[in-house]
Amino acid sequence: MIDLHLHTTASDGRCSPEELVNRACTQGIRTMSVTDHDTMAGVAPAAAAARELGITLVPGIEITSVHGGRDVHVLAYFLEHLSEELECLLADQRKNRIARAQLIAERLAAAGAPIDVDALMEAATALGGKSIARPQIAQALIAAGHVSTVAEAFDRFLSEDGPAYVPHQGAAPAMVVEMIGRAGGAASLAHPGYTKKDEIIPDLVAAGLTAIEAYHSSHDPEATRRYLSLAHHYGLAVTGGSDFHGENTRRSAFFGVTNLPRAEFDRFVRQSTRVRETAAHRVALASGSA
Repeated sequence: MIDLHLHTTASDGRCSPEELVNRACTQGIRTMSVTDHDTMAGVAPAAAAARELGITLVPGIEITSVHGGRDVHVLAYFLEHLSEELECLLADQRKNRIARAQLIAERLAAAGAPIDVDALMEAATALGGKSIARPQIAQALIAAGHVSTVAEAFDRFLSEDGPAYVPHQGAAPAMVVEMIGRAGGAASLAHPGYTKKDEIIPDLVAAGLTAIEAYHSSHDPEATRRYLSLAHHYGLAVTGGSDFHGENTRRSAFFGVTNLPRAEFDRFVRQSTRVRETAAHRVALASGSA
């Protein structure tokens, strides 16, 4: 089984990288990717754990971009290391997330639901490169006794029409795709059926998009067919995964269920190789070393 969309405690997941790998192995997953939000801090420990269990780990990251005031997540795979411009982008993203968390905390306090924001900040610095997202704020709301579940936290406070919602600030999706390509990675548009920004796909293709995440836990069969068709139309590969964040989180029931078919994974690897080789050649030409 192949799952290329998984989160750890390096961002907003509940499992440590090592625990996630062990759980994946138990679920029958033999090829996986850690794709934390705006950080690759969980990749190295996950890779070490995966080697011990004979699991193939594809290095990954889920980068937040912004279009029309809404998040658009771009998955990046096969990055051997982060380029300087991606490092700068991700550092800015993490700063933006901390500032956003502080603003959300202020709005929660104004709404009569104060949280321990200092604990959130401490958690962000406990592991180098850790990223803060709304699920951690939801957990803080639970700890403060304002809600009983993560779903209730989103319904009452944190959803896009909630009283504490603060939109992300970030780079445009096409810019992120271009950066991933220049860094030697392969970019895939994450959960497009959930994001509902199909109008930007042509621009992303022009920027060097490699794949679309057609298989995702938020996609029903109709959505999966739609994005398989769009991928075929644009000559893209497809990726897929459960987007597992831990037990008792949204869509946790799809861990070990939603996966990428082997034939599609093999095609993604082949297409990624071609895209990355082409990008490397362009960089070499630009630098005069080819």
